[in-house]
Amino acid sequence: MRDRSIAEQIASMKSKFPQFSAKFTSHCSMKVIGNLRPTSRSTVYEFELKFNLVDKPKIRIVSPALRKNFKAEEIPHLYPGELLCLYRPKYGEFKRTDFLCDTIIPWASLWLYYYEVWHMTGLWLGGGEHLE
Repeated sequence: MRDRSIAEQIASMKSKFPQFSAKFTSHCSMKVIGNLRPTSRSTVYEFELKFNLVDKPKIRIVSPALRKNFKAEEIPHLYPGELLCLYRPKYGEFKRTDFLCDTIIPWASLWLYYYEVWHMTGLWLGGGEHLE
């Protein structure tokens, strides 16, 4: 299977999530802005997703600002620049043949769910590898 083009990614995103703003930022890159709400009791989070044909997808929460939990612990599973750590690139969990709307967006919503649970319990239950 071949890599997905930016045009295919945008078309798929607009089809699956028409409420999001998905647009070209150049012929080989895109930006998506939208809102995610992991559960009916969750906060609504505004996100920004940037993707190009060279780098891995970069998604961050625009608002509300991510914050430490009640134990004043640093937020787990974040890359520098407060980019969400959603998968392990070395294991090929996201491939360029995948659609962002079927992988990165649902994974970001799940990350936010575990972020909210972490705020309530002090435990990160979302698994993953902790870099220490």
